[in-house]
Amino acid sequence: MSELKQLAQEIVAAAIQQGAAAADCFLVEANDFLVTVRRQEIETLKDSGSKGLGLRVLFRARDGAGLQTATAHTSDLSAASVKRLVEDTVTMARVTSADDCAGLPEESGSLVRENGLHMFSDSVARLEAETKIRWAKESEKFALDYDPRIINSDGSSFRSSVGRVILTNSNGFTGEYRNTNCSLETVPVAEEKDAQGRTLMQRDGWYSKSIDYRKLESPQVVGTKAAQRTLRRLGARKIPTCEVPVIFDPMTAQTLLENLVDAVSGSAIYRQASFLVGKLGNPVASECVTIVDDGRLPGGLGTVPFDGEGVPSQTTPVIERGVLRNYLLNCYAARKLGLRTTGNSTREIAGSPRIGPTNFYLKPGTQAPGELIESVERGVYVTDLIGFGVNVVTGDYSRGASGQWIENGRLTFPFEEVTIAGNLVEILRSIVAVANDLEFRDEISSPSLKISKMMVSGS
Repeated sequence: MSELKQLAQEIVAAAIQQGAAAADCFLVEANDFLVTVRRQEIETLKDSGSKGLGLRVLFRARDGAGLQTATAHTSDLSAASVKRLVEDTVTMARVTSADDCAGLPEESGSLVRENGLHMFSDSVARLEAETKIRWAKESEKFALDYDPRIINSDGSSFRSSVGRVILTNSNGFTGEYRNTNCSLETVPVAEEKDAQGRTLMQRDGWYSKSIDYRKLESPQVVGTKAAQRTLRRLGARKIPTCEVPVIFDPMTAQTLLENLVDAVSGSAIYRQASFLVGKLGNPVASECVTIVDDGRLPGGLGTVPFDGEGVPSQTTPVIERGVLRNYLLNCYAARKLGLRTTGNSTREIAGSPRIGPTNFYLKPGTQAPGELIESVERGVYVTDLIGFGVNVVTGDYSRGASGQWIENGRLTFPFEEVTIAGNLVEILRSIVAVANDLEFRDEISSPSLKISKMMVSGS
């Protein structure tokens, strides 16, 4: 048994010896790297290693009604520091209010390993700093050299992380896994003069992310795509206010799913803070919408063998052909709602377990993105969104947008400074087509999608 795993088990045992009814220990070890380059000069270079642990202790209330809970964390793993951590956490737990929904997972656990989920790659663990710096510089250079209108850069970056997670609890569960990820991103700036001689500038970017360095898009691909996305924004203009079909590209469609994650989170449901409260088993979207949260997706950026409480990860249908099937739950939210946990507890060394997605995605359709565009007589193709005008309690949606105007099934000119507005209730029901361009480049992913009609406020 490794020293860190043994340490976690000893901490849990110490808490039980001091009278706790239950306890768990979450231990994280990580090596993180970041380099940012601007105009081929290094601006930021970080290479750091860290270890830390979080302890949760639960005491049975004197009247037997619920559990008293406290959490604490430390990055000092010395014997004296750990001893003090246990004592302080036990003391805090004894004076907190009892909660009848608090507690560990009901079932006893056993040793859980990575189980071939492809969460770890030696290609990232062995990658040298010189290579990461070179990739960042090369990606930026490909963008700067792509077109003379690319005159500057907001930077290029390479990130990598090699981590290890250990979780043990007093129910007999012990689990451990390693994970890796790396990413390359470039953000160029383009410039041109308008008819009045004014200098206009635009910026955009592109990135690639994977658990495996060998599966990253090359610096040439990332730099070239970043340049192309930036150049297509030149000459952007305002458009008149209209109500038209809207197509979201994968990056902007992803943000719609991020809003939906907030709305299906069990904590939002039991607090009555979601427009999806009480909607289980009911149609909430069009029939072409099927959304899944899959913690066991091989090679997924959110893949884990178990969640932050030791519950085995699973594949959870969230929406099936428009019908809401499940909320995302950890043990606490499940007890509050009288449901079963979906294994969506997320954990950091500080604080209590929360709720989060694993690999949350909209299943792709059969049409190519170009076919979605061709189906629109007049409308907008959205490639960028700004602002935070989304209320998951009411579903109200209003965000700044830019992209390309569609005329007779063709992208015609770039637009900017418009607002697209609606309500998530109607937006989900108005999704009339989903494209086949799904790529898993984040924990939350989506293909392009078409909404039959939204209000676009322009000039």
